[in-house]
Amino acid sequence: MNIEIWSDYMCPFCYIGKRRLETAIQRFGHHEEIAIRFRSFELNPQAEVNSGKSIAEELAAKFGVSVEQAKAMNEQMTANARTAGLTYNMETMVPTNSFDALRLTHWAASLGKMKEMSERLFSAVFTESKSIADHEVLAELASEVGLSREEAKQVLEGDAYAAEVRMDEEEAGKLGITGVPFFVFDRKFAVSGAQPEEVFMQALQKAWEESQPFTVLGADSEATCTDDGCKL
Repeated sequence: MNIEIWSDYMCPFCYIGKRRLETAIQRFGHHEEIAIRFRSFELNPQAEVNSGKSIAEELAAKFGVSVEQAKAMNEQMTANARTAGLTYNMETMVPTNSFDALRLTHWAASLGKMKEMSERLFSAVFTESKSIADHEVLAELASEVGLSREEAKQVLEGDAYAAEVRMDEEEAGKLGITGVPFFVFDRKFAVSGAQPEEVFMQALQKAWEESQPFTVLGADSEATCTDDGCKL
């Protein structure tokens, strides 16, 4: 089974949805037969690398609410994350541009480290309040998942894997994806948003059933014929 996840590292619901899916997969089983691929999606391609504003100030400006109301929204998000076993520090989160982090993820994928890199980046943003637009920070995070710091810097200094990010975003457009997280199961079923764990369980079950050619009844029966003859 192939699961594609369109997400952005600056999206708090994306980390929550990712964790709920992972928990559902642990319950569902068949781990070795499920392949997860993280796809790129920028919620705000024009986001500044360093706006100098807090996340509460950013949200207040975006939604036209007071900073205090934005802080209350962040507290609610923190509580939501806690239900997925995640620790969010929204008050110190660093709003920034995620494009280079998305490029870095594609590079990590080419080396078999997409899963580890994605988890490390989400944790860096929401738990550790790191700026994932800072190339030194990104290189350090790459080294922490077993990748070369120097090679990571080389990737970040140029435009490597920019085309891969754009291709993911174009694919999202073709599929009609306008918000994240968005989970696609074998290109047959989809889950939009950080849904409850049971919703992911249902999607996994449906996708798994569809991936099997058929269910064999009476598989132990001896009343069959093969090239070796018929069993009676």
